[in-house]
Amino acid sequence: MAEFTIRGKNIEITPPLREYVEKRVGKVTKYFDRVDNISVLLTVNKGRHVVEVTVEVPSGMLLRGEESTTDMYTSIDLVVEKLERQIHKQKTKLAKRFRGGGFKAEIIEESKYRPEQEDIGEEYPVVKTKRFTVKPMDVQEAIMQMNLLNHSFFVFRDAQSEEICVVYKRNDGAYGLLESGK
Repeated sequence: MAEFTIRGKNIEITPPLREYVEKRVGKVTKYFDRVDNISVLLTVNKGRHVVEVTVEVPSGMLLRGEESTTDMYTSIDLVVEKLERQIHKQKTKLAKRFRGGGFKAEIIEESKYRPEQEDIGEEYPVVKTKRFTVKPMDVQEAIMQMNLLNHSFFVFRDAQSEEICVVYKRNDGAYGLLESGK
């Protein structure tokens, strides 16, 4: 069984709520031989009940889903549906990725759920390629440059670490930073 990390923000994680999360979100483990960790964040903010789920599978792959409604239990159910839709839609690519085993494609075939659009195993189409020079700068300069270009993200080389990084504008209006790992 996967290790669950369930956290709450502006909500108490009661035993019945914890049990419901583990039962419902735990359904995604049936698609994989092993799931390392399932992280769930439950948040209540201005009457919205937000559920964020991240599932780590051994290949280093992550599944992520987020849903928000006026009821926590509904949000949990919807995020599970979203994760299952992602798995079903990407089943061919997942089966290729887990060639040596680990992904249970037969579970999908037995399932009653059918996504609107089946994944037919084709590659993701790249419709445009752009080349540019990655200039050294600090994070604040990169954010300013992104805003001047009116883009939602900007790739740059950190002037101190010399690592390739990405700044991006989050849905909440704040900024995020992605740093490359070593």
